[in-house]
Amino acid sequence: MSKLKEKVAVVTGASKGIGAAIAKSLAAEGAAVVVNYASSKAGADKVVAEIQAAGGKAVAVGGDVSKQKDAEGIVNAAIEHFGRLDILVNNSGVYEFASIDTTTEELFHRTFNINVLGLIQVTQAASKHLGKGGSIINIGSAVTRITPAESAVYTGTKGAVDAITGVLARELGPRGIRVNSVNPGMVQTEGTQTAGFVGSDFETWAAGQTPLGRIGQVGDIAPIVTFLASDDAGWVTGELILASGGMR
Repeated sequence: MSKLKEKVAVVTGASKGIGAAIAKSLAAEGAAVVVNYASSKAGADKVVAEIQAAGGKAVAVGGDVSKQKDAEGIVNAAIEHFGRLDILVNNSGVYEFASIDTTTEELFHRTFNINVLGLIQVTQAASKHLGKGGSIINIGSAVTRITPAESAVYTGTKGAVDAITGVLARELGPRGIRVNSVNPGMVQTEGTQTAGFVGSDFETWAAGQTPLGRIGQVGDIAPIVTFLASDDAGWVTGELILASGGMR
């Protein structure tokens, strides 16, 4: 419990799934964590309770990253509760597959507002507080390599995340702030279960296309993020780490 001792992290969309696993992993290494949620306060409170039960520090903070005031409030909560900010994990995201014939303006704006605008707004707020040694980790997706049918909008948002990661690595590098992206393949979460992916023909296909022979678990992703947040990754920036069991 030392790699992130005395560091403070914000994890957006951390009430469940990959975000919750990341928040708990960062806390296990000593970071105090702001567990952001958009709608599931109960989920965020559960994550906080688990972190505190293990001896860590955490607080649940509501906020919609696609709204600028909320994005600023999420970051300000880290300063108010813990006095500083060292790590930002941009995990908030939504996904919905639709054919080009059924894609709507509403779908486009909802997905881009959360997945892209939200990332930019939280990063903008966080960059005012991050100093030398700070780390930003964006959660992208392996879809940018796989480009599955009927995912134009979602894959488009994650392609934007890939590009933004590179831009911000160059922009914030002179200030000693690192920016990287972790791009998971299909991962078993509450979201993928609710969407019907888990246990479906799509899961069978995904596992069959993966050299390691299975879909991912949240525990496969969180340690990679924790590594990037730590000083062990002090010479790593601008990287897109494909965490997909070899699927590409």
